[in-house]
Amino acid sequence: MRIAVVFGGISPERNVSIAGGMAVVKALKSLGHDVLAVDPAFGGDALRNGEELANMAQIPDDSELKQFPERNIIECFNSNIFDNVDAAFLVLHGLNGEDGKVQSLLELRGIPYTGSKILASALSIDKAQSKAIFLANNILTPAWRVVTPNEYNDYEVFEQLRKDLGQNLVIKPNDQGSTIGISMIFNGNLDDIADAVVNAGKYSRKVLVESFIPGREVTVGIIGGQALPLIEIKPEGGFYDYEHKYSKGKAEYICPMDVSEDISDFTQDIAVAAFEALGCEGFARADFRLSEDGQPFCLEMNTIPGFTDTSLVPKAAKSLGIEFPELCQNILQLALGD
Repeated sequence: MRIAVVFGGISPERNVSIAGGMAVVKALKSLGHDVLAVDPAFGGDALRNGEELANMAQIPDDSELKQFPERNIIECFNSNIFDNVDAAFLVLHGLNGEDGKVQSLLELRGIPYTGSKILASALSIDKAQSKAIFLANNILTPAWRVVTPNEYNDYEVFEQLRKDLGQNLVIKPNDQGSTIGISMIFNGNLDDIADAVVNAGKYSRKVLVESFIPGREVTVGIIGGQALPLIEIKPEGGFYDYEHKYSKGKAEYICPMDVSEDISDFTQDIAVAAFEALGCEGFARADFRLSEDGQPFCLEMNTIPGFTDTSLVPKAAKSLGIEFPELCQNILQLALGD
């Protein structure tokens, strides 16, 4: 089959996406597919050589991203690159990749693609909307509030946040991934809250403020509606930020997680319930905090999670004996309805 692996893009997660895209290109080629490496940031000149390099540990700065106008994405998917493509394997992260826009362009071209469809993608990337859906489906999630741009410097709002959500807070962009723009506040200091809100606001028009849940960091991959083994994440220093996520040796990953079978099964069930509540398809990854008394709090759903051969979903699949090329093939077959 002729497969377009779509990666890179114009979000702050560009470098992570390039690394994942190259891994998928290599895997699909090893299976005998005719593979096109496509970076829509370059518009009609989006075909790459399949050997792109990117430093995952580095977030592209604004000047680098601004050289790629959004219209390039439309030009890419409207070009003849996709004329004879059997399917698109999406490894785009964040805005203009994971939010339903690219999915809608592929729908208009009539090209099957991996992962969730338009609505589920849009709902999942919007953390506040997805949390509201979790709550409506009796899926426990940390208490939260959305802060809008006109409130970014409103200390009365910050005082109310502290009163409603507690002294310990997680503050993050509402529609960004890879822990970009995230801050953790453990003292309730209003100036610290204000700084964290402004920082998160650089990456999103809305900022999500959550109660911090003491406990363990857990993630659950989902393939075709089936949950993979739990992975516990133990970041050096306790904060799983961008640096710890994409720098070697900055975090320890335990798979399967050392937890009772009851808690493991229950967390997997919740992950699948969240996947279904949002209408997700194909594959995804649900992130949790497991409280000190063993209660899983669902934080968010990632419809296009990190996808190098050492990323979390591939790591969980490998614990079941599913190697990376086979995993890519399975996800591709889900997209084609096989």
